[in-house]
Amino acid sequence: MHHNKYKAIPFLLLLLFTQSFAQKKDSVQKKAVAFIADKFPSTRVLNVEYTGLTPYNFSQKLENNDYNLPEGKVKDFQQIKANANLYFFKKDKWTISTALNYKFTTANIETVNSSFQDIKQNFHYHSEAITASHISKLWNKMAIYTATVSVDGNENSFERFRSLLTGSIMLKANERTKLLVGLAVIVDPSAQIPAVPLISYEHKFRNGWIADIILPKRVMMKKDIFNNGRISLGSEMDVTSFYFDRSNKTFEYRQTEINSGAMYEHRIGAFIGTIKTGLRSIPTARIFEKGESFNDYLYEAKPKSSFYFNFGISYNPFGNKKR
Repeated sequence: MHHNKYKAIPFLLLLLFTQSFAQKKDSVQKKAVAFIADKFPSTRVLNVEYTGLTPYNFSQKLENNDYNLPEGKVKDFQQIKANANLYFFKKDKWTISTALNYKFTTANIETVNSSFQDIKQNFHYHSEAITASHISKLWNKMAIYTATVSVDGNENSFERFRSLLTGSIMLKANERTKLLVGLAVIVDPSAQIPAVPLISYEHKFRNGWIADIILPKRVMMKKDIFNNGRISLGSEMDVTSFYFDRSNKTFEYRQTEINSGAMYEHRIGAFIGTIKTGLRSIPTARIFEKGESFNDYLYEAKPKSSFYFNFGISYNPFGNKKR
């Protein structure tokens, strides 16, 4: 599964339907749209965040080689992310939206006898996406369809175009439980799988805790605290990827990350501050030639778990100020 192009869609831009549908008379539809607007904090209009990791070791090997290279160590890892999610066309049940993402990754890696040891340690990554979305009804339930085209690259050039098609249906939407299911079809030769089932489930327990499950992105338990605060416990999936050039060829580095821990969010007006910490696990990290599949890799690393800390601030004028 891939990076921001996947994780941010199909639900990333559905927040933008809130205003266009808030005046509908269909109460079920109102609840469903409110659910989407409140459910996906990654859809905030502007967001900037910083992540740091404690040092960790990693094993490594080259393609089709059972002999493992000497173990390496990431002595320092830092990352800055910024993204903007905007819409520029909205009419009836149609919306055209854009998502802009930038990521700067810096790492101090200590390793020996690796073919890739001399690559630079600072990496820039950007991605831009345009999504056309349509809301209708299917089997008398709200259905959402999206079509996305995106491009990404580094500071030197654009590297890869992708597209994504999704369809989802709101099976249930009442005061306590919301359930959305769907399917995403990924048009990308580097994708590990061509299609991904989507499940989003929320349930409000009587003790104030909320189960927030978006598969395959996250599994969280959340609870409002203080006047404008919220604490969350659970796991989230993320991806770090970037491009670099070597021997007149362009390569991509990609790793899937599972962050398990706690998050606290606090709202002041339209601004939301966030603090996260916990344990990061990286099942596999690979380097492969651009245009090839993630499974057709040249280099593979298996990092050990490490502790992460993250803090950020976002601007979200469309969200509910109190939950």
